[in-house]
This record gives sequence, structure tokens and C-alpha cells, in this order.
Amino acid sequence: MTEQNNTITIDGKEFSIDDLSDQAKAQLGNLQAADTEISRLQVQMAIAQTARNAYAQVLKGEIETSN
Repeated sequence: MTEQNNTITIDGKEFSIDDLSDQAKAQLGNLQAADTEISRLQVQMAIAQTARNAYAQVLKGEIETSN
């Protein structure tokens, strides 16, 4: 799905957003909100993975120095 100006392309077909029903516009809004949330969660996941990797490195260092 791509959106340009006042059109939306779904499965290769272009539709005018102005011509969509109110229900379709509501679903488009829901889809955009879901996409935004997915992007936000992907950033959060990257932060958590980076932190996990750092913790694992510190743990490894602690184990190596205590042996």
C-alpha cells in the first residue's frame, strides 16, 4: 500500500481517498495507526536488542575475569 497526494494504491490499483466511503477512510486511518505503532515497536526492539548485547558482553567479561 502506498499513499501519494489524495490517492492510495492497494494491490497495484490506485484509489482516490476522497472517493472512499467513511468506513474505508476509517480503516485507512486504522491501517496508518497500526503502521506507526509497528515502526515504534521496531525501534523499541532495536533498543532492547542493543541493551541485551551490551549486558551479554559485560557478563562475559565478568565470567572471564572471575575464572
